[in-house]
Formats: sequence, C-alpha cells, structure tokens
Amino acid sequence: MLADDLIDLDAIRAAPLDVEPYPHFLNGGFLRESAVPALRADFPEIAKPGFLLAADLPLHGRFKTLIDTLEGEEVTETLSQKFGLDLHPFPRLTTIRKVSQLKDGRPHTDGRDKVMTMLVYMNDAWQDDGAGRLRVLYGGDGFEPMKCEIPPTMGTVFAFLRSDHSWHGHMPYAGERRVVQVAWVKDAAAVERKSKRNRFSSFLKGIFGG
Repeated sequence: MLADDLIDLDAIRAAPLDVEPYPHFLNGGFLRESAVPALRADFPEIAKPGFLLAADLPLHGRFKTLIDTLEGEEVTETLSQKFGLDLHPFPRLTTIRKVSQLKDGRPHTDGRDKVMTMLVYMNDAWQDDGAGRLRVLYGGDGFEPMKCEIPPTMGTVFAFLRSDHSWHGHMPYAGERRVVQVAWVKDAAAVERKSKRNRFSSFLKGIFGG
C-alpha cells in the first residue's frame, strides 16, 4: 500500500526523462517534508561501510514503512510508465548505505542482473566540491565528461535503466552518506546471488574493517 504521506510520486512523474547517455531521471521533493523528521530519526543505526541488505537490518517506524512503500506496486507502476518498460515481473532488491569509504564510487555500469536502479538520498545537506555527488558519465575512464551531477540531499530521487554504457560514479568521499537503493533484477536467482555476495562482503568488512 502506498504511504503517500511519506513520498510524492509526482516527483517521478514530473521529472524530465533524459535518454543521453542512457535513460535516467533526477528530481527533488520525493520525500514529503512533513515526513523528514521521523525518517531521519528512524534511519537504521549502521556502522559498517557499503550497501547493506534491507532484509538484514532491524528496520522500524516510518523508515520501515518507507522501504515497504518503495518496494510496492505503486512505485513500480509509476517507474514502468516513466521508462516505458513493465517492471512488475522483476523482483526488487533493496539495500541501504550510511557510511562511505574513499574507495567507493568508482565509475561502473552495475551488474548485468540489474534491470533498473532507483536511489533515494537522505542527507540534510551536502558539500559543493563534487565529492560524494553521483555523476552520470559518458564512459568509465574517469569522472569527466559528465551529463549531470546528483546532490545526495534529502528527498532527491535518481533512477536509470541499466545497460553496458550506464556509467556512473562519484569522486571519493569518506563519511556519512545516507541513501536507499532499490534495484529491479532479472529473476529470483539473481536476488539470491546478489544477497549472498552482499552478505559475504559485509561479513568480511565486519572482520577486517572494510
């Protein structure tokens, strides 16, 4: 069920769809301002770096409702209409990040198991020097040239269709960087593979500190 007191789907509907260098959109105002204090307070306590599986975290309160909403059919339908691709058959895999390391954010396209990715940022403010700001890139050789830069501030939503040229990344940043990632993946086997890989990576970070 859609929690429309938490999110505003018009932020997706109203965002211009850009097809260069690959289909994507960017907009602000996805999270309702009235919901921000509760979402900030209920964001899970995470000490490990990297993306962690939402299914493995102790979610509660309004933040849990947000995750349930992002994984729901209404969001999937809105994104399907936006991209002109029926996303309903594809399972969802949700991960959450709170801590970034300097080695994170290198240019990449995402794995072939992914169909589409949506990022919802939840930081109150952000620096202007480019560090930690995701960029839509034209290639994988560096952070220039870029199509656009995404500020990871509260309520910013960014989504794109995965392809062999869906290059993106951000310049090095270490510290708190809150973001929820929902990925639509090809099948249940892909969800299981990615979940196992994520859990193993998280296990190693717990032993060796990232």
